[in-house]
Amino acid sequence: MLESSSQQDAILNTALAISGALLIAFLAVTRLSLAKTPKGCRKLGLPPGRSNLHDEYDPKYTLSVAENSIDETGRPGWRVKALFTYPIKSCAGIELDVADVVSTGFAFDRQFCFAEDLPPPTATTQSDPGTNWTARTLRDRDFNRLTLIRPEIWVPDPSASDYSLDLEEVKSNGVMVIYYPRVGHNILHSLFLYLGVHLNLITRENSYQIPLQPPPTPGRSNTYTTTPVKIWKDHPQAYDYGHHIPDSLHRFFTSHPYSQDRDQGRKRRRLTLFRVNPSNYRQIFRNAPRKNEIGFQPVTGFADAYPLHILNLTSVRDVASHCAYAIPSLSIRRFRANIILQGPDAFVEDTWKQIRISPPTWAPPPYFSAIEEKANNGAGEGTVIHTVCRTIRCKLPNVDPDTGIRHPAEPDKTLKGYRRIDPGDLTNACLGMQGVPALQEFRIRVGDAVSVLGTGEHRYIKMLAPGEVVEGV
Repeated sequence: MLESSSQQDAILNTALAISGALLIAFLAVTRLSLAKTPKGCRKLGLPPGRSNLHDEYDPKYTLSVAENSIDETGRPGWRVKALFTYPIKSCAGIELDVADVVSTGFAFDRQFCFAEDLPPPTATTQSDPGTNWTARTLRDRDFNRLTLIRPEIWVPDPSASDYSLDLEEVKSNGVMVIYYPRVGHNILHSLFLYLGVHLNLITRENSYQIPLQPPPTPGRSNTYTTTPVKIWKDHPQAYDYGHHIPDSLHRFFTSHPYSQDRDQGRKRRRLTLFRVNPSNYRQIFRNAPRKNEIGFQPVTGFADAYPLHILNLTSVRDVASHCAYAIPSLSIRRFRANIILQGPDAFVEDTWKQIRISPPTWAPPPYFSAIEEKANNGAGEGTVIHTVCRTIRCKLPNVDPDTGIRHPAEPDKTLKGYRRIDPGDLTNACLGMQGVPALQEFRIRVGDAVSVLGTGEHRYIKMLAPGEVVEGV
C-alpha cells in the first residue's frame, strides 16, 4: 500500500513538473507574441484610468443650467463634457480631450468594421450588387462581444526619438493596435491562460497591429483588394484587411455561448475586417443639408447614417432614472455618442436645428495657437453643426459596454415607453441628435461652449436606397 502511495506521489510530482514546464514554455511563447509599441508614433486618447465621465452619475447632471451661464469655475454652463471616436464599428471607443473633425465625422471614427460572409442574395439589383459581406454590430445577437474588442490609434510623431520616414508605421499614416480577451484552444490551454493571468505573468488580452491606411507599394496603389460591404442599403467598396486577423481573434468570436444561431442552427460563418475606402465614402441625403447649402456633399464611412452623434447627459440621466430597477448604473457610454454635452435640460435638444460649438471665450489665442487657428479654418468663433434629425434608437444600448452582456429588455423598453416622439418613426424611441457640420475640417475640445442658433420641428426620414427620393426633401 505504501509503495502504491509512493508511486502515486511520483506520478503526481511528474505531472506537476511537466505542467509547470509546459506553463513556462507557454508563457515564454505568449510573451513573444505580445504587440510591441509602434515605432515613431504617439497614442491618441486619454491615459489609462482617466475619463471626463468619471462623475457621470453625480446627481448634479439631473439638473439643467441657463444656456449662457458661467459656472463657479468660470466655464460655460452649456459645454462639451466628453468626446469619443469609435475606430471599429461597435467595438470599444477611444476617449479624447481634443477631436479633429474630417469630412466623415471624427477622425478615425467608424473607419473599420467586422463583416460576416453570408449567403449571396437570390437576385441582384443596381442597388444590391450581390455582395456576401454584411457589416456586423452589437445589434446582432451573436456579436455582443464586439464591445470587448479595444482599439488603440497610433499616429506618426516627428518628435519621437525613433521617428523615420522609412518606418512602415509612418508609411501607413499610423497603425491601429487591436486588443481582445484571450481564449484557450482547449481546456488545458484555457487553464494555462487562467493561471498566467491570475499570477500576473501575462495580460488578459491578446493584441495585433494593422496599418491605418493600406501602405503604398511600388508600382501599385496598394496590395489590398476592395470588396463591397453591405451596411443598411449601401454597398460601399472597402479594403479587405482579413489577412491581418490572427487565429486567436477568430477563436474569440466563436468560443462563446452565442456563437451559434439558435433559430437556424448555423455555425458562425467566415469573418473579416474591412477598412473604408476614401474614394467610396457613402453620400448622405435624407435629413442632411444639401450640397448647395453648405458647399460640399455630406459623407460618412461605416457610421449608420450621419457624421456626428450628439448626446445630452441630462437626457440620459432622465432615462436612467426610469430603468434603475433593472440597470442601477446606466452609463451614457452605452449610446456610443461622439459628443457628450452637459448643461441643457433633459430632451431640450429634440428641437435643435443648428448649434454652435466654440472656444469658451470665442477668442483664438491663447485657446488656439496660430497654427491651430489656421487648421481650424479660422473657426475662432466656433463651428456650426446642423442637428439634422433625432437619433432613432434600436436595442444596441441593451449591451453593457464593459461586459458584453445584453440585458433582455432595458433600456430599450423604457425608451419606447416615453420616447416614441418623432412623427417620422413612431415605432422606435429617440435619444440624442445626429449632426452634419458646416465645415469639413475643424477641431472640438472638451470644455467648448455650446449655443443654440435655431430650433424647429423634426421629422425623421427612413433609410433610402440609392436613387430613392422622398417628396418634399
